[in-house]
Amino acid sequence: MTVVGFVGLGKMGLPMAARLVAAGYRVRAYDISRQTIPEGIDVTEDVTAVAEGAEAVVLMLPDSDAVEAVLDGAGLLAALAPGTVLIDMGSSQPLRTRALAARAAERAVRLVDAPVSGGVKGAVDGTLTIMTGGDQDDLDRVRPLLETLGGRVLRLGPVGAGHALKALNNLMSATHLLITAEALLAGQRFGLDPETMLAAVNGSSGRSGSTENKWPNFVLPGTFDSGFGLRLMLKDMRIAVELAEATGVAPRLGRACADLWSDAAEHLPPAADHTEIVRWLQE
Repeated sequence: MTVVGFVGLGKMGLPMAARLVAAGYRVRAYDISRQTIPEGIDVTEDVTAVAEGAEAVVLMLPDSDAVEAVLDGAGLLAALAPGTVLIDMGSSQPLRTRALAARAAERAVRLVDAPVSGGVKGAVDGTLTIMTGGDQDDLDRVRPLLETLGGRVLRLGPVGAGHALKALNNLMSATHLLITAEALLAGQRFGLDPETMLAAVNGSSGRSGSTENKWPNFVLPGTFDSGFGLRLMLKDMRIAVELAEATGVAPRLGRACADLWSDAAEHLPPAADHTEIVRWLQE
């Protein structure tokens, strides 16, 4: 596989596409913005042009609405050659992903969902965790491409499985961050030093990705620049809650946490980073 189509050159997509170029792939890409693109990425004027000669096309888009707008509204699905593997690496709704896979199969196009975890740093370093859903044969075809982008490529089950776990993972991550903020802010007001608290917690049972990564790297320095938006986190949380409800689970804590994040989204700027929920809680 030498030619890869790529749609979505945002904070995550751009470093991912650059890694593919560095690994020897010819990347034909499209993005709705007209930003400056590093040398080596062939940017097209029309999204359907990314399909030309590509054995695989990567979508790094924010949600199912954006995916369907590109595939159906802009005509990319119709432009894909039979046998092409379509890789949705954004955070889409798993049931809509399954429906899309069925429509793609009618055109002999294969779909693998492969959302990622690891943030912008993981995209730059090629250390993302990639959660995949789809047929094993389809995954085997694109595994070398995915291993260029991530340190762990995990097949979780049939189409939609990757998107399901991505949403559930982010629901857990968001809940960890919020309860960590409540606990550490309470400790600070009691007189404890936040860095000392983190050192103790990270050697204890209360540790999480929030205490090990988000607080020391984005919250305590006051940068709040993890690269993942608060509203994107909230979108994933709602997908997870809806998925739980659809399976018969009553996600009481998940719903309550999503409601709190929704309150934060109403009070923070549209482009707020998800770590800024700590700032909202402080206020």
